[in-house]
Amino acid sequence: MFTLGWPEVAIIAAVVLIIFGPKKIPEVGRALGKSLRSFKDEIGNTANKKEIDAEDSQKS
Repeated sequence: MFTLGWPEVAIIAAVVLIIFGPKKIPEVGRALGKSLRSFKDEIGNTANKKEIDAEDSQKS
């Protein structure tokens, strides 16, 4: 598809710094981390639920 090299990452970081400012970046990072963590947990819960449902249907 496409890859990001160091120049592209630097440009993205500069744009983020300009848009949010240095004081807001930790807050944005924290919010992004929480969002990703909850997304990961929900994906894991969905996978576990599917496994449990599959096991229950095999027992029946």
